[in-house]
Amino acid sequence: MTLHAPIPASDKRPLTVRLATPRGFCAGVDRAIQIVERAIGKYGAPVYVRHEIVHNRHVVDRLKAMGAVFVKELDECPDDRPVVFSAHGVPKSVPEGARARELLFLDATCPLVSKVHVEAERHHAAGRHIILIGHAGHPEVVGTMGQLPPGAISLVETVEDAEVFQRPGEAPLAYATQTTLSVDDTSEILAVLKRRFPELPDPHKEDICYATTNRQEAVKRLGAGCDLVLVVGSKNSSNSVRLVEVALRAGARDARLVDDATQVDWSWLEGVSTLGITAGASAPEPLIEALVEAVRVRFDAEVIEDAGERETVTFKLPRLLTA
Repeated sequence: MTLHAPIPASDKRPLTVRLATPRGFCAGVDRAIQIVERAIGKYGAPVYVRHEIVHNRHVVDRLKAMGAVFVKELDECPDDRPVVFSAHGVPKSVPEGARARELLFLDATCPLVSKVHVEAERHHAAGRHIILIGHAGHPEVVGTMGQLPPGAISLVETVEDAEVFQRPGEAPLAYATQTTLSVDDTSEILAVLKRRFPELPDPHKEDICYATTNRQEAVKRLGAGCDLVLVVGSKNSSNSVRLVEVALRAGARDARLVDDATQVDWSWLEGVSTLGITAGASAPEPLIEALVEAVRVRFDAEVIEDAGERETVTFKLPRLLTA
């Protein structure tokens, strides 16, 4: 690796850096990562994890180094090792398969995703057909749809989908949403559905989790006053991708998603006087700190912590790991 000489302080251009608050890890992500770490500590390596525990490359790589083995399906797991289900949730068939094989399994599904599962089951038991607003193929959507028999849930991804959705049969309708969606996009989709199907309950935000909502609100504040917003997060992280979209919609001249500081093209900062920095809910704080330090190396940076919601939510770990 070629090392560049440090830029003399006198040659550094002034730059205002605004750090979004809140940013980075949410309670569900923190819990899921702790479950894998503690499982390795209690049972030894390897511990198998079905799908990425959270959508962040750095987190996954660190857990691999500790002894986690990430697999796509249960049939890749041996009978004599623990398996952890990811924070995004799984179809009912997955724990059923684990029980049939008498596997030791730990469910790291975020409790707020589990809440959506329970809500979907409640609507189904009441005879309602469920409209799920979400992104096709996302593990959370796959897990939620897998809570009920095929055909019980219809997926709507866009306003256009909402305009052409046809009620299957005569069943009353209900809706649920993926927890990591854009609050504004979801409201637009729900407005269309409500217009077409007035019996739907009024739009609500409860399904979109507190962490997603808080981070989007923080980025709206950044976007209105930043030339560029950098979002630390992986490309397969739904909530991180949404933050880029929210920043642009809020007025940022440019917004980019980067895994870490090494992915920053510093030419992006030409003409930038105010830089916003935030991170998706699955991005560790050290990645943000390293990005801020990389900015300080190149600029005479004034770093300002934006005022925002202070999160105090925590979720309990499974009893198997706390006994």
